[in-house]
Amino acid sequence: PVLTQPLRISVRSSSVDSVSTVTSSRMAASWRRDDSIGPVSGTVAALALLSALLSAAATVLIRQGLRGSSPYTGVWINMAVGAVCLWGAVLVTGGMGRPTPTAFALFVLAGLIGTVAGRLLRFFAIDTVGASITGAFMNVTPLVSSGLAILLLGEHVTLPIVLGTLVIVAGATLLSTGGRSLGVRPVQLWLPILSATCFGIVAILRKLGLSGMAPVPGTAVNVTTALVVFTGFLVASGQSRAMVCRGPSLVYFVAAGLTENLGVFLVVLALSLGTVSVVAPLTNATPLFVIVFSLLFLRGIETLNARVIGGSVLVVVGAVLITALGRP
Repeated sequence: PVLTQPLRISVRSSSVDSVSTVTSSRMAASWRRDDSIGPVSGTVAALALLSALLSAAATVLIRQGLRGSSPYTGVWINMAVGAVCLWGAVLVTGGMGRPTPTAFALFVLAGLIGTVAGRLLRFFAIDTVGASITGAFMNVTPLVSSGLAILLLGEHVTLPIVLGTLVIVAGATLLSTGGRSLGVRPVQLWLPILSATCFGIVAILRKLGLSGMAPVPGTAVNVTTALVVFTGFLVASGQSRAMVCRGPSLVYFVAAGLTENLGVFLVVLALSLGTVSVVAPLTNATPLFVIVFSLLFLRGIETLNARVIGGSVLVVVGAVLITALGRP
């Protein structure tokens, strides 16, 4: 599509009331500001759910890539692919703009917490407990982000959104107990839980950062910060060989990097149009998509049972509560 003049989007809460500018196509002219929790914008819901779909695809691609390589290699390739793609997008969409120092710092911090810590823990979780269980425990994220949104951003949550979040988490519990036929030690479950916690915290940081920086350059700063820091860690710890990958694992990791980072950008874009308490729970429909992709592409690796199916249904019910009953 032909790029047109920048579209002004207001990002508002009781503690954040500012305007950020993003360059978009003509299709973006139909987007509407979502200042309150009540009316859940169809565009915001679509962006959040599409992000969940991409996250699920990345999870399965990562699982395949890890069969022939290490989590460190997968994370580094993931970040490198994201940095290249995002800076290309920054050039196409009009450059960095004039970000405020505070917004820039928030996206840098988001890169450290979400992209370095969150993704690294997620890769190790997928390698240790599997794609299905990891995807399920990502549903800790809405509890963290929604709680912080209420405390820090002054957001108000409607009853359907609270119920939807709780139902999604209940589904995650079933998924975690029945997602794999192999036994998983309880201590290993801290890997996906800590990863989800990091992502919950970073949702708030990105939301605050959007008050002074557009989504595309903000996401680029986020991922680039993570790439620089993680590369330094690999070099300093004598693990430079982790930055080399060949064969099928390279293909899987590159594909995962493309889908993962596009999903992150869609989350940031959704946050620029809606509120954290709506966006965060919807992005956690990921386990449902992971189940579908596992059936198609991870046969013999990921298994299904009644608890997995029941958990998937609860995730769907939770998403419906938020998207349908969250409207006035």
